[in-house]
Amino acid sequence: MIKVNVSVTNVSAERFWDIRKPVPPIQINTNLNLVAVEKKSEGMLEVPFVLTVNYNPSIAQISLKGRAFVAGDKDEIGKIYGDYKEKKPPPPVIVQSISNVVFVETVLISRTLNIPPPIPLPQIPVKKPSEKKPSKLDYSA
Repeated sequence: MIKVNVSVTNVSAERFWDIRKPVPPIQINTNLNLVAVEKKSEGMLEVPFVLTVNYNPSIAQISLKGRAFVAGDKDEIGKIYGDYKEKKPPPPVIVQSISNVVFVETVLISRTLNIPPPIPLPQIPVKKPSEKKPSKLDYSA
């Protein structure tokens, strides 16, 4: 079984948009880059990563750097490292573990900077005007 421990080592964020102006409609681009997979021991890999969040128009930017430490038995670790050497994508558990940590951090940072968060918020469906509520309750089954 693989265990992933994610550590953020560097945070950089800046708001460019005047705080007194309303934020215009924006497009948010996120890029999670796993820089490398480094073998530390038979049962341990280190995966440095960089997350960048860019807003268009340029109202702000967020950047996080860190390392994920991947532990498991030597066969699993050997396979992940071998796949990396063959330029195959890393297992989803590693990408998902890193994503979970960094996106929570960026949401907190965006709140501090008073900018929209870099993840889509859940949408509440709006009832269409043509839909009418029933005038009587129907208890028949």
